[in-house]
Amino acid sequence: MGHPKIANQFTKDADRTHWHDGALWFIREKRDKAIKSVPEWETLRQHSEQIKSHTMANLDTYLTEFEENATAKGIHVHWAKDGDEHNRIVLSILNKHSATRVVKSKSMLTEECGMNHFLEDNGINIVDTDLGERIVQLRNETPSHIVLPAIHLKKEDVSETFNQHLGTEKGNSDPLYLTRAARSHLREKFLNAEVGMTGVNFAIAETGGIVVCTNEGNADLGTSLPKVHIASMGIEKIIPRLEHLSVFTRVLARSATGQPITVYTTHYHEPIQGGELHVILVDNGRSNILNSENYHDALNCIRCGSCMNTCPVFRRSGGHSYGYIIPGPIGSTLASIKDLSANRTLPYACSLCGSCTAVCPVKIDLEHHLYNHRRDIIEAGFAKKLRRSSALATFMFKHPLLLALGGKKARFLIPKLPRFMIYNRLNSWGKTREIPTFPKHSFKEMYKKREKARAKR
Repeated sequence: MGHPKIANQFTKDADRTHWHDGALWFIREKRDKAIKSVPEWETLRQHSEQIKSHTMANLDTYLTEFEENATAKGIHVHWAKDGDEHNRIVLSILNKHSATRVVKSKSMLTEECGMNHFLEDNGINIVDTDLGERIVQLRNETPSHIVLPAIHLKKEDVSETFNQHLGTEKGNSDPLYLTRAARSHLREKFLNAEVGMTGVNFAIAETGGIVVCTNEGNADLGTSLPKVHIASMGIEKIIPRLEHLSVFTRVLARSATGQPITVYTTHYHEPIQGGELHVILVDNGRSNILNSENYHDALNCIRCGSCMNTCPVFRRSGGHSYGYIIPGPIGSTLASIKDLSANRTLPYACSLCGSCTAVCPVKIDLEHHLYNHRRDIIEAGFAKKLRRSSALATFMFKHPLLLALGGKKARFLIPKLPRFMIYNRLNSWGKTREIPTFPKHSFKEMYKKREKARAKR
C-alpha cells in the first residue's frame, strides 16, 4: 500500500487528524518563537549547512581521523556496511559479555537496522527507555516521528497500553500518574541492565568523542549504570571540530522542540572506568546518497524533525502513512533514494509549499528533492497514468486558444453536471475535495477587458 491508502486510514478519524495537526503545529510555533531570540539565526543556518557540506565532501578523511582519535582513548570502533552487519556486531559484543538485558535510548539508526527484532530473535531482552519509544514498543508499533515517536497517540491510548502491559489503573489517563508508572517500570530495567545502547547525535573527528542529546536523561542512566556502552552511529553524524558543536547544539533543539538547548547534552570521550565503549559506524546506503547528483545534501540532516512539524501533509496524514522508518519530507527523499519503485508515492505526499526547506536548520533543499523525485519516477516509467495526464496538460498549454476554449466550456458545463457525475469512486480527487465556484470570466478575459478600458482613456 502506498501513502494515499495508508493516509486514508488515518484520516478516517477526523478528530484525531485535527488533534495531530494541532499538536505538531504547536511545536512549529514554539520553534518560531525560539529562533526569534537568536538574531543571528540565519547565519547559524548558513554555518550549519557549510560545515555539513564540507564534512560530507571530505567524509573519508574525518571518519578516519575520528577512528584514530577514538581508538587512542580506548574506544572500540567498528565499521558496518549495512544494517545486518551492524546487528551482528551488536550481538557479538553482547555474547562476548554474556549479556541478555539491554537498555536503549532513542536511536533511529537501530530502527533503520531492525535491530530490536533481531536481538529479540536471538534471546536478548532489549528495552527502549525513551518514554515515547517505550510506549510504541509496548504497542508493537514503530515511531511515527523521529523526535516525538508517540505523537500519534492520545493520553487515553497510553492509559490503555499501560493498563495492559504495566498493570496501571484502567481508565486513568492522568499524565502525571502515567509518567510515574513509566518511571517505576523503567527504573527496574536500568538497574538490571548489563549493556546500555545509545544513538549518536554528533561525533567529533578532532577529539574522537561522541555527543548524545536527550530531554529525559535516560541515555545518561543507561550508560552510567552498565559497564558496557554501545553507540550506533550513521557515518553522516561526524563533524570536524569541537568548536563546530556549538553551532549545531544551538540550532538542533530550537528546530526540534522550540527549546534553547536539550536538557541533557552528554559527551562521551572514553569508556566508563572498568568498562567498554563501542562505536559502530554504519553506512547502510549512505555512500550511495553521497554519490548522487541531486540528493547528496540529504546527508546534512541532523534529525531535528522540523520538516515534519511544519509539513501540512505529514501533520494531516500521520507518520505511519509513509511506510518508512523516517517519515515526512526528509523521509520521503531518503526512502525514494533507497528504492524509488517501492516508495514512488512518497514524493507526491507533498504540496511543494517549500515550508520544509524554509525551516530546515541545515538548509536541505527538500522541496526540490521531492520535485526531482517526481521527475525520476516518470522517467523510470513508474507513473504511466501521470505521464499521460502530464502529456495532455503539456499539449493544452502549448495551444493557448484550445486552453482558453476548454476553460470557457468547463466554466459553463461543470457547474450544471449532476453531482454523481463528478463525485464518484472513479474520481479519487473528489473524495476529499469540493470543486470551487467557477468565476464568470477567466483571468485572461478580465485582463483583456481591463486593457481595453485603459486604452479608451
